[in-house]
Amino acid sequence: MFVRQILSSALRFGKLQKRSIFSLTNIWGSLYKFQVVIDRSSQIDIRNIHEMSSKSLELDQTEHADNKMTVKKLHDMDTIIRVNNIEKSEEDTRDYRGLQLENGLKVLLISDPKTDVSAAALAVQIGHMSDPDDLPGLAHFCEHMLFLGTEKYPHENGYTNYLSQSGGSSNASTYPLMTKYHFYVAPDKLEGALDRFAQFFIAPLFTPSATEREINAVNSEHEKNLSNDVWRIKQVQRHLAKCGHAYKKFGSGNKTTLYDIPKSKNIDVRKELLSFHKKWYSANIMSLAVLGKESLNELEMMIIEKFSEIENKNVDVPKWPPQPFDEERYGQKVFIVPVKDLRSLTICFTTDDLAEFYKSAPDGYLSHLLGHEGKGSILSELRRLGWCNGLLSGHQNTLKGFGFFEIYVDLTEEGLNHVDDIVNIIFQYLQMLREMGPQKWIFDECVKLNEMHFRFKEKEKPESLVTNAVTSMQIYPLEEVLTAPFLNNEWRPDLITTLLNELLPSKCRIVLVGQSYEKYADLVEPFYQTKYGTLKIDNATIKKWETCELNKNLALSLPNAFIPENFDLVPFDSDLSKHPIIIADTPILRVWHKQDDYYLKPKTCMSFNLSNPIAYLDPLNFNLNYLMVSLVKDQLNEYIYDAELADLKLQVATKSNGIEFTIRGYNDKQMTLLKKLLYHLFEFQADEKRFNILKEEYARSLKNFYAEQPYQHSIYYLALLLTENAWANNELLEAMELVTFDRVISYAKQFLSRLHTECFIYGNVNKKQAHEIAAVMNEQLELTNAKILPLLARQMLAKREYKLCPGDNYLFEKENEFHKSSCTQVYFQCGPQTDHSNIMVNLMAQILTEPCYDCLRTKEQLGYIVFSGMRKVNGVNGFRIIVQSSKHPSFVEDRIENFLKNYLQTIEEMSLEEFERHKEALAVKKLEKPKTVYNQFNQFCNEIALAQYHFDRSEAEVALLRKITKPELIECYKSFIGCNSPERRVLVVHILSTQYDAAENCDEWLDRHHQKITDFVAFKSSKELYPLASPYLNIQAKGARSKL
Repeated sequence: MFVRQILSSALRFGKLQKRSIFSLTNIWGSLYKFQVVIDRSSQIDIRNIHEMSSKSLELDQTEHADNKMTVKKLHDMDTIIRVNNIEKSEEDTRDYRGLQLENGLKVLLISDPKTDVSAAALAVQIGHMSDPDDLPGLAHFCEHMLFLGTEKYPHENGYTNYLSQSGGSSNASTYPLMTKYHFYVAPDKLEGALDRFAQFFIAPLFTPSATEREINAVNSEHEKNLSNDVWRIKQVQRHLAKCGHAYKKFGSGNKTTLYDIPKSKNIDVRKELLSFHKKWYSANIMSLAVLGKESLNELEMMIIEKFSEIENKNVDVPKWPPQPFDEERYGQKVFIVPVKDLRSLTICFTTDDLAEFYKSAPDGYLSHLLGHEGKGSILSELRRLGWCNGLLSGHQNTLKGFGFFEIYVDLTEEGLNHVDDIVNIIFQYLQMLREMGPQKWIFDECVKLNEMHFRFKEKEKPESLVTNAVTSMQIYPLEEVLTAPFLNNEWRPDLITTLLNELLPSKCRIVLVGQSYEKYADLVEPFYQTKYGTLKIDNATIKKWETCELNKNLALSLPNAFIPENFDLVPFDSDLSKHPIIIADTPILRVWHKQDDYYLKPKTCMSFNLSNPIAYLDPLNFNLNYLMVSLVKDQLNEYIYDAELADLKLQVATKSNGIEFTIRGYNDKQMTLLKKLLYHLFEFQADEKRFNILKEEYARSLKNFYAEQPYQHSIYYLALLLTENAWANNELLEAMELVTFDRVISYAKQFLSRLHTECFIYGNVNKKQAHEIAAVMNEQLELTNAKILPLLARQMLAKREYKLCPGDNYLFEKENEFHKSSCTQVYFQCGPQTDHSNIMVNLMAQILTEPCYDCLRTKEQLGYIVFSGMRKVNGVNGFRIIVQSSKHPSFVEDRIENFLKNYLQTIEEMSLEEFERHKEALAVKKLEKPKTVYNQFNQFCNEIALAQYHFDRSEAEVALLRKITKPELIECYKSFIGCNSPERRVLVVHILSTQYDAAENCDEWLDRHHQKITDFVAFKSSKELYPLASPYLNIQAKGARSKL
């Protein structure tokens, strides 16, 4: 008490800093050490800090008190501001504290004693808009280089290797105004990870050898995006910005901008990297979020020790001129030719920076109305006219000094002919909003929804929480980092009106994307070689949009009937089960149920899998099934939009055995939505005009598959080769010629006439309520199936996998004309899934992941995309390595084989301690608890869908993992991976870019002695199928049983 009085006096007379650490000696000679912290309300908190290291107690000042105590003050580097009043949801069990260190670093501490994963993220408010004019991509390059060694931890893969052996991983991203770094790790390994992480921002090496090599990785990343229309379209818009404005910059960078041109100008890129980091990587423009199992006090001491050394250069956050475009760019159309067959219209408005108005969110109010999908909306009218498939609206407000408000329209083929009419309808809606003025009831409804979402927000995964937090910390006060994105409850109609008055025809840019616009594309964007053109909109058209009359088909949305009113938790059943159990089972319906007793949210998830083998009978039926589902979703779109706003989600999807629909969210209004869906499904009706639009959209998506990334193609073709029955994309496209409206109607009747439904209900729902839900479905099935025999169990068997023989070494090659990069996938088949084989292959993958990446990507620079891991499909597991590269697949395959051959010795020489670390890292991943009701639902669903019912799979596998010895793993590696193993079974997929010089694919590459696959049917005909695994629970197969 006496100490507190003295400190209070010192505070009044300005003797204390925001945080001070003192050593006091009393009159008896006893030494006491304590920490004094002053939070923003000037409250003093005193804590004993005997545990502090001597380094932390470098004292530089002595003061004398009247009571003969000696006071020594810690160096100012450790002075902090503490914020204890972080606003959070009443349902949130985590503890939070905000800090601002003496060096200016903002910190959010998150304590979660029950966490099974720890995580951290750091954001620096510098992105590629701060690149030097003569070094485009330098900020992105700097992000890459920070991973490759620091003075304290010089090994290039030291950070990633530590995380890999600690059950963790990491990543980073460069944005226009920000660069973010983040990782997750096993809780006990957090401190070691933080120590390594902090050095990124204190003393990175930027070694000459790594600098020269990593330019190739940046270039490979750029080449991956050369045929990506999202990157291409965005870069055209940047390219059109006015000269001298930072928005115009090319942020990705490539070898030309970071090596060739600088070399020709005698620019030392490594020196520029060091200079960039030294200039901009300043603590005062950084934010750090850390989540761990430790207490807030323990986390605080950890952060002070490790991050106080980051230098504060007192950098001002760059702010950009408000207008990134010259006046001539407004009232202009931009035509862009995409790689894929895309069709879109985007109306872009440049706005003021609205970040300071986050509490009222005027942009959120307008986005809600313009992007609404209910009756009377812009989308509803455009769909009625057959001009549009979808619409999005939103504001980008992460650019200091200005922002963009955009309305994006996904056009139909007919919509291409009505661009000006579509724009006119959008301006009609905007004019209606101006005339009606801001509506308080709509704002209040949005506030109510946001408050509900925040209150019952699912527990975020640690890495997601910290990554989102560091962004919020750059925008909002520390107290509001959790609430600000949700609780925008300040009614400011004046701000809505001001923003609305900026969305004028004379101030817009219209970006049109379509392959039919090639005739207007007389220009080429230099970095992605995208063809584009511009055209000034004539004054008469602008005048027409400015004076447009109101449209009687447009109206404000109605009050949302799906907002839940009852958030009560249902009392637990007396016989509460640990896992899902079957509560009803007939030849046409099986119902699983599990009442949640862990997450305790007023939410329920339910899935219904409707099986009929005709759905995958042939490619035609697959297409008919897809379009039937598309038409059902299309009919429900306006109705379910309000439900989605109220976080009640409906998903309807095609499956190989039929269709599946899932409803999840607040349980209060779920039954209403379920009944509406069943009515539209079982009383199937369709509009032929909408059918023609959806058919064309689906056919276009099948064609666009060929422009996907090469690594996606390699995964697709491997699945096509090994799956028992899978229709190829080209087969589906050919069958589209036979798809008609009448055939879809006929197919729907046939499909719905004979079904088996498997249902799973999970969450805030007891057994009685689950039976009531099942009764609704059962009534509909009995009505439909009254005179039809139920499906037999053997009509619903799962797909199986083709079995490679020992010694098989197959190669499948496919050309790709869209991408400069090729892809190599080497797959090793390891056999049927069992707990033991699963965890053995999983452990092998765990050990190989980091060294594979380090060797093939970091050191050999084969390509930006390097992946290694386990493949578990159709009851069979295996191991695969995928590399997307500009180098020829034969060469890449050789390097993969070389790595695998050499790594055997590394495993043999691995210490037992390192081996045990890998086992523990894998155990941490396996035992990580699903973070949300939905995650747990999906995990249970997967076991039910596989008909394995192994609900304790992770625990069982980890129990076996603990017993695996190093010799066992070596034997597994030699058997499945070893080059000379007679048991080895390999299938290699090469996706070959046609942009290669043909001479490159010559005999200079090592002959792999592959058996080439040239005929799918012949290959599959020569192979056996693996048997289906038996279920872990003794449960009879679903469906009817035939009497033999």
